[in-house]
Amino acid sequence: MANVHDNTYKLLFSQQEMVKDLLRGFIRDDWLDQLDLDTLEKANGSYVADELREREDDVIWRVRWGQTWLYVYLLIEFQSTIDKHMAVRIMSYLGLLYQDLIRQKAFTPSGKLPPVLPIVLY
Repeated sequence: MANVHDNTYKLLFSQQEMVKDLLRGFIRDDWLDQLDLDTLEKANGSYVADELREREDDVIWRVRWGQTWLYVYLLIEFQSTIDKHMAVRIMSYLGLLYQDLIRQKAFTPSGKLPPVLPIVLY
């Protein structure tokens, strides 16, 4: 049953307008005005880790933030109980995203890795 919900929400948040509404609805900070939400584009969420394990992430978008890209990582989880180690899971998923960005040489103009905004819908 959870898979049905996961896939429904993945499909829902695969729509640019839904991601815009999510960001505007939940982030109440001035820096959000610096994002060009019209540049939102879906990014690859499928990775092969260094040890050759595959990982299919939920939904990843990127958006222009000044001269660089900001990655918006949407982790959609449906669970019957609370996962007290969710922070560790998201950290692992972010590591895979950063490994992929390094392979793509997707650095900011200053040579750094781009920022990632992780959002967990739990």
